[in-house]
Amino acid sequence: MRYIPMTDQDREAMLASMGLSSTEELFADIPEHLRTAGGLDLPPALSEAELIRHMKALASKNTNLEDTISFMGGGAYDHLIPAIVKHLISRGEFLTAYTPYQAEISQGVLQSIFEYQTLIAELTGMEAANASMYDGATALAEAALMACNATRRNVVVLPDNLHPEWQEVCELYLKNQDVEIKYLPYLEGAGTIDHEALQSLDEKSIACVVVQQPNFFGLVEDVDPISEFVHSAGGLLVMAVDPISLGLLKSPGEYGADIVVGDGQSLGNTMSFGGPSLGFFATTGKLVRRMPGRIVGETVDADGRRGFVLTLQTREQHIRREKATSNICSNQALNALAAAIYLSVLGKEGFKEVAYHCLQKTAYLRRRLSEATPFKEKFTAPAFREFVVTGPVDWEAVNEALLKDGFLGGLPLKRFGMADAALFAVTEARTKDEIDRLVELLGGMS
Repeated sequence: MRYIPMTDQDREAMLASMGLSSTEELFADIPEHLRTAGGLDLPPALSEAELIRHMKALASKNTNLEDTISFMGGGAYDHLIPAIVKHLISRGEFLTAYTPYQAEISQGVLQSIFEYQTLIAELTGMEAANASMYDGATALAEAALMACNATRRNVVVLPDNLHPEWQEVCELYLKNQDVEIKYLPYLEGAGTIDHEALQSLDEKSIACVVVQQPNFFGLVEDVDPISEFVHSAGGLLVMAVDPISLGLLKSPGEYGADIVVGDGQSLGNTMSFGGPSLGFFATTGKLVRRMPGRIVGETVDADGRRGFVLTLQTREQHIRREKATSNICSNQALNALAAAIYLSVLGKEGFKEVAYHCLQKTAYLRRRLSEATPFKEKFTAPAFREFVVTGPVDWEAVNEALLKDGFLGGLPLKRFGMADAALFAVTEARTKDEIDRLVELLGGMS
């Protein structure tokens, strides 16, 4: 049976009603040289049983990452996830819920989003958060556009030690806008932003300065001087933060940040071969009406009972229409729910403990590598959860060798212009025995 709902007679009747004789006539406006001629070069169809066997054969070629000990970071991290997170997000009312346009039948989903927003606002020290973005990189690009719109300026300042892929996303978003991107260099020794380079910027044109905390190299930035500079220049401070680090570090709100973004994969979401994830986005009350996406608000009904509604939907389909500064059309509701459950289950002390274990275990690996291997740290600034190691080896080859022993090594930085370097990450999921074994293996590869 073919899973196609219409019969040939149905299609003929539809074409006849439009005065057409063939389906091809529907695409007459598309130039012929752009249309596919003939059928697609695909293998013959498989039966259900054959397809299952084929997919299992493909899946068997993958390495079982659940049994792999990961020291790779660079944006996706292997954290421990309480079992309750997966159990709750798998409930049908959440897993299959549609966009909550009709508040009267969507109170459960709306409340879950509202609680998520509240947790993100508390975590970042900001006054409001939206219902989530697609991921951290696109959230940052949206923040840059929002800053330009709010300040009526057109220069976005990005640090060179911002995640390179986040830089690419920002460039893609902004290149067809009337926006100029300028880059701040970092200190070669410390690996953190060169504050003196700020003085070379034209203060009158700066819409925002972006700071990643910790930066791509895992290093903690001194944000206060940057905050003072950008605000004295009349611009906005945008912080792209690692949410786990906020268990120990000052919140962006304490630095005076105007917009805060980040990726929420580490908040109860699996790595899942790179996605899906969620981007969180928070800001001050002054800027809340310029925030992209949707916001769930709390209200009371006619009987005075607590209720939830979509308060703001500043996208092109709604009130802003052609004046919308963003065309983001959805939010990552299920991933955001996982983040809300994760934060709720851990609580303040549990969340702080996760961050503390990341910090301490990272420090232990750094010390062990310096003691037992010839590899060296590239930068001197304090590191939170990951750090850059250098050595005259092919880090791709090193990772291939480590994988045979069940280890996923550091992220090779060759593709980012650092051929002799790799970025190692250590989360609370790693044990002392695992760290010691990694050091032993690396010591034999130098």
